Amino acid sequence: MITGASEGIGRELARTFAGAGFHIALVARSRDRLESLADELRSPGAPRVHVLPRDLLDPHAPASIAEELEEMSFDVDVLVNNAGIMEVGRFHEQDEHAVLGQVNLNAVAPTALCRQFIPQMVRRGRGRVLNVASTAGFQAMPGMSTYAASKAYLLALGEGLSEELVDSGVTVTTLAPGPVQTQLWRGAQQNSPVAQRFVPDAVLGDARTIAEEGFAACMAGEVVRVPGMGNRLTASISDVVPRSIVRRLAGVVGRRLV
Repeated sequence: MITGASEGIGRELARTFAGAGFHIALVARSRDRLESLADELRSPGAPRVHVLPRDLLDPHAPASIAEELEEMSFDVDVLVNNAGIMEVGRFHEQDEHAVLGQVNLNAVAPTALCRQFIPQMVRRGRGRVLNVASTAGFQAMPGMSTYAASKAYLLALGEGLSEELVDSGVTVTTLAPGPVQTQLWRGAQQNSPVAQRFVPDAVLGDARTIAEEGFAACMAGEVVRVPGMGNRLTASISDVVPRSIVRRLAGVVGRRLV
């Protein structure tokens, strides 16, 4: 089951999992986009593809998804929490609903879905979870404070669960890409006129390549995968440089972004 499957990394993950022979349940708000992707993935002899249009900002959505899949006798052996949003701006100037919505979609919804499906995986003695976080989760990001905090939560959740589930047959992998050429990033550029200057398109990650890395890491049971050498160096800075210095450097850039 893949959330945020209608575009970007989620769409490429759906293609990758389907190409590997997995039956797929696609979750996103847009039924039309999901149906279009499902039509692409369906062919004679291909894996089954189910479309589940849901708004994960609805607190009842995770239970509703689990109930519908149970009615279809669809066991979730791999849960991919990919849905997310990015809001750029000064915290005190942002719309309250946008701020809280970001936390709910990026952190609360994945937690609720993990709680729905991990117990079933543990009972079966097998299962995999792939949570899509971000390199933003490795340090404070002024100008994207809530986004970075929500991704830091996903990193901590994934690492904690991976240790809890040792020897259970269930693995939890966190994929932490840097900026990617997706609608999410294009939206951030529109909200921040100087964002493209700091992160030009030439250095943006490719959604297909990142999806394939995430798939490989998930299948291997890796705990954390950061695609790209530059992103790995960025993610490791806080391990060798005092947090106060990292925070101030991020602040210099972040204040110019907003």
